[in-house]
Amino acid sequence: MQENKAVGNQFKIKPKVSILVPTWNTLENFLTEMTQSVLNQTYANWELCIADGASNNNTKEVLKKYAQSDNRIKVKFLSENKGIAGNSNEAIIMSTGDYIVLLDHDDVLSCDALYEVVRIINQFSDADFLYSDEDKISEDGKKLYDQHFKPDFSPDMLRSYNYISHLCVIKKDLLDKVGYFREGFEGSQDYDLILRCTEQAKRIVHIPKILYHWRSTQESTSRNSNAKPYAFESAKKALREHLERIGLKGEIVDTDVLGFYRIYYEISSLPKVSIIIPNKDHKNDLEKCINSILKSTYKNYEIIIVENNSTEKSIFNYYDYLKATYSFINILEWEKPFNYAGINNFAAKFAKGDVLLFLNNDIEIINKDWLEEMLMFIQRDDVGIVGAKLYYPDNTIQHAGVIIGINKIAEHAFRYFPYNANGYFMRLKIVHNLSAVTGALLMTKKTIFNEVGGFDEGYTVAFNDIDYCLKVRQKKYLVVFTPHAKAYHFESKSLGYKNIPERFVRFNIEAEKFKSKWHSMLAEGDPYYNPNLTLRKTDFSIANSEDIKEVEKYSIDGIFYLRNGLIDKAKGLFQLALEKNLFNVDAVFCLGAFALEEKNYAGAIEKFNFLIKNNLIKHDVNLACVYNNLGTAFIKTGRKEDGVELIKKAYNLNNYYRDATENLEKINHNQDNFKITMKLIV
Repeated sequence: MQENKAVGNQFKIKPKVSILVPTWNTLENFLTEMTQSVLNQTYANWELCIADGASNNNTKEVLKKYAQSDNRIKVKFLSENKGIAGNSNEAIIMSTGDYIVLLDHDDVLSCDALYEVVRIINQFSDADFLYSDEDKISEDGKKLYDQHFKPDFSPDMLRSYNYISHLCVIKKDLLDKVGYFREGFEGSQDYDLILRCTEQAKRIVHIPKILYHWRSTQESTSRNSNAKPYAFESAKKALREHLERIGLKGEIVDTDVLGFYRIYYEISSLPKVSIIIPNKDHKNDLEKCINSILKSTYKNYEIIIVENNSTEKSIFNYYDYLKATYSFINILEWEKPFNYAGINNFAAKFAKGDVLLFLNNDIEIINKDWLEEMLMFIQRDDVGIVGAKLYYPDNTIQHAGVIIGINKIAEHAFRYFPYNANGYFMRLKIVHNLSAVTGALLMTKKTIFNEVGGFDEGYTVAFNDIDYCLKVRQKKYLVVFTPHAKAYHFESKSLGYKNIPERFVRFNIEAEKFKSKWHSMLAEGDPYYNPNLTLRKTDFSIANSEDIKEVEKYSIDGIFYLRNGLIDKAKGLFQLALEKNLFNVDAVFCLGAFALEEKNYAGAIEKFNFLIKNNLIKHDVNLACVYNNLGTAFIKTGRKEDGVELIKKAYNLNNYYRDATENLEKINHNQDNFKITMKLIV
């Protein structure tokens, strides 16, 4: 704290910061804590401007006492309560500072809040809108919790909810330009102001530190979203006017969680979409993919299938059927070895559409309006790429965007989360911006694809999609993730073969190429992922609260190698995990799944029964995985009745669980090639 004061005195730029607080009948303890948090600031060039709306409790006496104790505290006693917007505007009129800080009458600043703000202003002298991370403070002031670690500026996330909220700092020049708080936005007057400011700001800076403690009381939306029901209508009004100002048209609706919004944007034209699908063999997968596309409600598209050295007669018969039946389906031939980037670049040259959509052959579209859900974003001039929400066949999350830096390179966000999970601050349910999305289902403009040179063909299998996204981001275009375009991804069948060791060698070579090319971003961190969040998991857990034990590292790394096909290495790590902790759930389950796949049914049954008997499985979705695999092992050892009952139990626990669903279908058709779930759902 003393160090901050010393450094603060050496700042080249020492702006006066005006802290605005509207008060009305504030509880004395809250008012005292708020004021004291300002007095405790390590940066001294501030003024506290308080406008009181004719309080009739002891608020006036408390304020007078503080005003007399420090001449930096300025109080205006109004003759009437003008509401939060009106009272705040009175505080703005009192202010003489270069920057305005918004502070609620019962909230608390961290002692270094202004120091951190001024430090950033010295780093970026053109910064005119700044915001920080925040948490909540209990009513008695004894507990801090619910940390909100935010991304850098994300316009689409801001249109989904007011994620900026606190701490909010606005340069006075910008505030004068956009106007002050407006009447008619009660409960969301700050959201309206933030939208107007971010539209006009020259530089928006996010400070990834908790500088603001939001008081949690029964009367506050921090604890009770129903405390101010009118606020949600005001928020939608603010969003409607925001869209009008920036030239977008759309219908704004509430999501199933109050305070979060979905916008149905009007599609201004009907561009042709060229859907590009690389394929080798796998007739059934391609047919499932094509049939799901054919159900689309948007009809102005073409499908370009790039045939890549198939050998099975059935796929060529299917190609002939498609060409004879659908005039908008074309088959191209790529006779060189598999190169995902090269194949897609080749196909893009033949595309007739202004919009390109790259699609794996192992994708099955879920919702018929998927193209509209993506087109509503790609039509914007500021958007270069749109990505979709992908699920594994067992209805767990396969892709909800890509985070740069996780596992030392990049990883899909929220992998293995349940189908209907909300994610960290609703990220699985809202539209927001990211640095990258998977190329398994990626929409982009043809002009932008050509502008950046398409995919880098030095990435034959891995990282070509992420590299493309980062090239597009370098051109200042946004990448949008929408959870409203959904598909199943059966994953990595485009290769047409399963040469795991060779694939992993290629993966490592291309990983090193990616690290070399994008080393600066890996060092600086993903701007859409907060540095306070972990880089070892995909669940957005807090990094500095992690205490990863050696056994957890073994199981986490084991899952990583399992996903990338190095089964022997994964097995070894899971065995080490069990040596450290006999009750490591991931290790027990995965080793049981390996045993089942290797037809070591006794070993599999032992592992799965161990999990059940020791009550180690805490969630139904995970128990369903155990029942499915154990049921399969029972059937394979002649206990068909018991096995069928267990698989039925698995389905009843999770109706979205595709492995159990498919296994029940196989039982009904007297088939025994059952689906084995290889890892638990997170």
